[in-house]
Amino acid sequence: MTTLPARSATVDTPPGPFTVVVAADGAVLASGWTADVADLLPVVHRALRPAWVEPVEHLPVLDAVATFVAGDVTAIDDVPVRQRSGPFLEDAWEVLRTVPAGEPDSYAAFAARCGRPAAVRAAANACARNAAALFVPCHRVLGSDGGLGGFRWGTPVKRWLLDHEAAHAPVPA
Repeated sequence: MTTLPARSATVDTPPGPFTVVVAADGAVLASGWTADVADLLPVVHRALRPAWVEPVEHLPVLDAVATFVAGDVTAIDDVPVRQRSGPFLEDAWEVLRTVPAGEPDSYAAFAARCGRPAAVRAAANACARNAAALFVPCHRVLGSDGGLGGFRWGTPVKRWLLDHEAAHAPVPA
């Protein structure tokens, strides 16, 4: 457990309250659709888990969230995120950040994108263990049948995100 302080803030979004926990340098450690920071801390790797979290009124990262909600679905793309695990999960989380808004992958396609096409369960596990929801867009991965699959914050939130991104995705050049 790190002794560095972290900060948290919550903002209202159409699918519900969204809370973010950031490190002292502003990197997102955890985020999700909850008003309770205690829901987020267990998913932060023990090496990054803050000793304490100071609630604040606003954090700069929430500006990117507001811009995303307003329709610029690329606003979250460059938000710094810090997660730790084994090499496959860390690589998979980076790969998730390359799945374009409005163009969701299946778990099989995501596994292939990760360079391990047979590792569909491992790819699904990467989505399930993602602490930085929205910024590492695990919601952009669907079942092979096109079904929503699971989502830590509930399938109604996942459906809203997918519909919002489909409606506002940038037009490919």
